[in-house]
Amino acid sequence: MNIKKENFLELKKIEKQIKECSKCRLHQFRKNAVPGNGVYNTKIMLVGEAPGRNEDIEGLPFVGQAGKLLEQMLNNIGISRNDIFITNVVKCRPPENRDPLDDEIQTCKPYLFRQIELVNPKLIILVGKYSISTILNINIKISHIKGRTFVKDGRYIFCTYHPAFILRNYSSYIEEYTYHFEKIKKIINEFF
Repeated sequence: MNIKKENFLELKKIEKQIKECSKCRLHQFRKNAVPGNGVYNTKIMLVGEAPGRNEDIEGLPFVGQAGKLLEQMLNNIGISRNDIFITNVVKCRPPENRDPLDDEIQTCKPYLFRQIELVNPKLIILVGKYSISTILNINIKISHIKGRTFVKDGRYIFCTYHPAFILRNYSSYIEEYTYHFEKIKKIINEFF
């Protein structure tokens, strides 16, 4: 699968815009904006909530302990993070890793939606309540939607926990999290 040259150039333009963005208060606190990374010509996109401390330092999504768990879960189902595109709803780290505020989400949402449009994945994996509420436009507890698949705009949307939540509650949720990734593998095998 090849990406059109104009889509590639547009994604690079968006990346530059995100790195220079000062539309909300979060730019005041960042070391680096985190536009996302991975391959642009992929069938799978993963969307998290917001960069954390390690992500802010490196300018890349999911590079801390949560990222290591995420990579392990992907590897367990035969996917490398180098084969997908990973980004967040909010592109700059909220201070003290607080939850992103609604106006911050609304400011970053056009970047995210344009990335989705240009990458054009067949499957979007949503990790955490803010990615779920932003993409599916619903306000629901993750406990009511975890492990479920939706179809929106011709794409499969899979909802699961954020890996940081799993790290904090490992013994209680790792088995269920593993099952979620097995379900993701079944979606890929069945529909791709």
